[in-house]
Amino acid sequence: MNIREETKQMKLASPLLAAMPVETRNQALACIRDSLNSHKEEIFEANRKDLALAQENRLAPAVQKRLVFDEAKLADVSAELSSLLSLPDPIGKVTLNRELDEGLHLLRVTCPIGVIGVIFEARPDALVQISSLCLKSGNCAILKGGKETTYTNRILFTLIHEAAVKAGLPEKCLLQAEQHNEIDELLECHESVDLLIPRGSNAFVQYIMNHTSIPVLGHADGVCHMYVDRDYDSSKAIPLIIDGKTQYTAACNAVETVLVHRDIARDFLPKLAAALKKAGVALRGTEEVNRIIPVDIIPETESWHKEYLDLILSIKLVSGVDEAIRHINTYGSHHTDCIITENNETAARFMALVDSAGVYQNASTRFADGFRYGFGAEVGISTSKIHARGPVGLEGLVSYKYKLFGHGQIVGDYASGKKQFHFRDL
Repeated sequence: MNIREETKQMKLASPLLAAMPVETRNQALACIRDSLNSHKEEIFEANRKDLALAQENRLAPAVQKRLVFDEAKLADVSAELSSLLSLPDPIGKVTLNRELDEGLHLLRVTCPIGVIGVIFEARPDALVQISSLCLKSGNCAILKGGKETTYTNRILFTLIHEAAVKAGLPEKCLLQAEQHNEIDELLECHESVDLLIPRGSNAFVQYIMNHTSIPVLGHADGVCHMYVDRDYDSSKAIPLIIDGKTQYTAACNAVETVLVHRDIARDFLPKLAAALKKAGVALRGTEEVNRIIPVDIIPETESWHKEYLDLILSIKLVSGVDEAIRHINTYGSHHTDCIITENNETAARFMALVDSAGVYQNASTRFADGFRYGFGAEVGISTSKIHARGPVGLEGLVSYKYKLFGHGQIVGDYASGKKQFHFRDL
């Protein structure tokens, strides 16, 4: 497949998709949902092939967990598609309505970004989420999933593409890339691809950023924290940490480091350690922590910027919220961080000063998710501050254009003083 030629064709198709009514795009989502459910046995059979190869190649358990596409995952993506169907059209929203002068009318209106390339990890449900979000928001999408789910991705893409075209969307609305060398080809398509969204390891995302002139949106890693403040509620703290670490260990919003106020450490840490041990979590920490509970000591020279994606948790004691904030801003990845406290003033300080896409009080970091935010799904989570931040749903996949309606007005009349602007917001 010639990626450059394919993306040129997608670029031509993107305005056609953008101009389609929301009813047609919604019909495509409904057809996709129905097709996935009616062909589920084919999907599950393909997934079994991927899982067998993963076991044969002895992939890490955390990776194997991501590969699974079963009845539960199908139910999840079906719910996400139904949620997307219920959301309003992100295209055509008027965000500025201004009269510049009599008969000179300016609108700012949301529109799709255009052609989006998404390179994502070996997680087949991500392919459904990404393609459906792009289609709902009127964007053409190039999809490159991890090779570990080749068979599952192939059948999912075929079903999704056939359903979308059957519903009336352009043939070139979606493209699947399967070969690794096609990534480098994609990075060179700056004239036809408007945005790249890489999902994966820090090294991979950095590689994408360093080898393309196409704008890149995403996050390199997820080093998420929970800070247990002196004014914590013991009935909340341990369940929150257990959920943040174990509910889905391989996710980028799983907690990796817990910071604990020194004043509560001797009472709180033994209880926390017992609960984490029961959950199968291995502990790492400072010598100070080790004097209270047994942990594998982290050397002073080792960075705390560590994403385990495993049943491993780091613990450090701090003097208070300000030291917790400094630690998070220094060693975190600006993804999602939480304070566990009943003191709303302390929480407000934490949430104002922690420089992350998501800052929580008394809530698991696992809530950092487009579906749980009511976005329907997400194409990824962005730690950037430009355009989109946090879980990127429909609103993060649109830009805007200005539409000016006149009656023959020329700038020369205003520059000479013959006419004057009379700005009025409508």
